[in-house]
Amino acid sequence: MADTDFVLLQIEGPVARITLNRPRSLNVFDERMGRELAQALHQVERAPLVKVLVLAGAGRSFMGGGDLNVFNADLEQAAEAASRLIELFHQSIRCIKRLSMPVIACIQGPVAGGGVGLALACDLIIAADDTKLVPAYARIGTSPDGGTSWSFTQLLGPRRAMEVLMLGEPIEANQALSLGLINRVVARQELERASQALAQRLAAGPRVALANIKRLVQLAPRSDLDTHLEAERNCFVAAAATADFREGISAFFAGREPAFGR
Repeated sequence: MADTDFVLLQIEGPVARITLNRPRSLNVFDERMGRELAQALHQVERAPLVKVLVLAGAGRSFMGGGDLNVFNADLEQAAEAASRLIELFHQSIRCIKRLSMPVIACIQGPVAGGGVGLALACDLIIAADDTKLVPAYARIGTSPDGGTSWSFTQLLGPRRAMEVLMLGEPIEANQALSLGLINRVVARQELERASQALAQRLAAGPRVALANIKRLVQLAPRSDLDTHLEAERNCFVAAAATADFREGISAFFAGREPAFGR
C-alpha cells in the first residue's frame, strides 16, 4: 500500500478497510481506480479471517462520481469510454453484493453519480452530517449506472425514485436518513470512529448468521413468500449447526453476552 495508490487496503484482524484515495479530485472514478478497487475487493473476498468490510473515501468527499475528464478528452468516443469504465465499476458493485460479510459505507461531503450507487450497494451506510447525495445523471444528459436506479427503486419505490433521478436534486444527510437511504448520521469529526465501532461490533457477531441475513434481505424483494420461507428455514438450520449458535444458546441460558467465533 502506498499513498500514490488510488485505492488503499488495510486489514486489521477481522476488519478490512478500503479507502478511495484521490482526495484532490474528490475520489472520482477512472479506469485505474476501477482496476485497483476490483483488486482490493477480490483480496478481501479471499481473506478467510475478515468478517467486515468498511468502504471509505479520503478527503472531503466519499466519491464524486465518474471522472468526466475521461469523456471530455474525446467526446466523439465517449460511448466507448463509458462502456469500459462502467464495466469496471459494475465488477465492484457485483463483488460488494456477492461478499458474504457485511459491508459498511462510510461517506462524507458531496457524493455524486456513481458514488451514490457505490454507497447504496453497501449493506449499511454511516454518513457525516455534511453529506449530500447528488444523483445528477440527468444534468449531464445520461441515465444512472452502478445500480443506482435499482437501489433507489428498491429503497424508495418507483414513483419517488423517478423524481429523485429525473430532477437530480441534492439530498442532505438528515433527509437521506428520514428516507431510509442511510442508517446513521454523525458529526464529521466522529465519522471514522463511528464506522470503526460499528465494524468491530459486527466483527464480534456470528459470521454465518450475518451472512445469511445479508443473503435473505437481498433475496426478499424478488422472492415469493413460499420460496422465501424455505430459504429462511435452510439458513436457520445451517446456522444451528455452527459453534456460534451453540455459543449463543449457551450464553442465553447462562445470562451472559455471547462470545462468537472464539
